[in-house]
Amino acid sequence: MKTLEDQMAFYAAYHQDARNKATHFIGVPMIVFSLMIPLGWLRADIDGFTISAALVVSSLLLLYYLALDVPLGLAMIAVFALMLWGAEPLSQAAFLASLAWFLALFIVGWALQLWGHAFEGRKPALVDNLFQIFVAPIFLAAEVFFALGYKSELHEAVQRRAMVMRAQAGVPDGGGTLKSA
Repeated sequence: MKTLEDQMAFYAAYHQDARNKATHFIGVPMIVFSLMIPLGWLRADIDGFTISAALVVSSLLLLYYLALDVPLGLAMIAVFALMLWGAEPLSQAAFLASLAWFLALFIVGWALQLWGHAFEGRKPALVDNLFQIFVAPIFLAAEVFFALGYKSELHEAVQRRAMVMRAQAGVPDGGGTLKSA
């Protein structure tokens, strides 16, 4: 398993423009939330408890996040718990209403992502590594931690590696020149 620094450096190499990051702070949660709706349609009753695919998939992803980093994983548990709580009634609404919520959130979320990458001038990271779709939520949590002054060593290491990756790929910085490592 790649380390958190490995995962985040790859992702960060595709996400340096502040406008791109801003669209991701809206788009990524919208997509994650939207996916919880159809996953909530798949349910099983086990010993009087209803378990949805949304809960199972989220739990597996959260275990992965905890394995990468406990504080960030705990933050993600709180965020995912709120999303699951909000998605549950939408997944159990009348099917057409539920489907409409899913499609609207999913499409708008992806539109925001693509719009952000137009600012970045670089394709989404998932084009080169589909697994990056699972890294996006924890990357955003880490960005919040960084903004609050936590995990500064990780932030510096990720940024340094991301700039090297961008330079190796010939990707210019915001000023049109290649950043040096």
